[in-house]
Amino acid sequence: MPEFALVSRPALPHSPVGDASRVRIEALPEGHVLHVLAAGGRDITPEQLASLGDGTAHAVRRYAPGQWFVVGNEALGSKEYREKAARLGADAAVSDQSHGRVRVAVSGSGARSLLAKGCAVDFSPSVFAVGATAATLYNHIGIHVTRTAEDGFELLVLRSFAQSLWEDLSVNHGEH
Repeated sequence: MPEFALVSRPALPHSPVGDASRVRIEALPEGHVLHVLAAGGRDITPEQLASLGDGTAHAVRRYAPGQWFVVGNEALGSKEYREKAARLGADAAVSDQSHGRVRVAVSGSGARSLLAKGCAVDFSPSVFAVGATAATLYNHIGIHVTRTAEDGFELLVLRSFAQSLWEDLSVNHGEH
């Protein structure tokens, strides 16, 4: 059998766009994305979910009833993944989505305005507080958005749509 090396390429090999004061669009490290699904209506406690995270704020994001995403900047090896999944035992199924999802940060004083151009979500601070999440569309692209800071958001998108999302954000920001 011939030997060959797999080459890992980032989905978004772009430099950040914009500036931190107004709007900055940045591809985040392709670390890990775990999809957690509660089994058979079981309750998963916040402590159980937090044990899967890397300790950073907003690493655990509600996706749907009984479903969460757990994200981090570091890639997980198969051993680390199995250890995390074992922490929930039969209470949940954990699926590694790292290969199929990409994270994009949008930050700055104009971030809410940029996201509002393509989303039907009210991003005002009184409605969409830091830590809030929503599964929505940006134009025609399905995303999961989390507010990570006063003027910071993180978008989670399927890898095959990452380039289109980048272009839509750049065009709406005026950088394309």
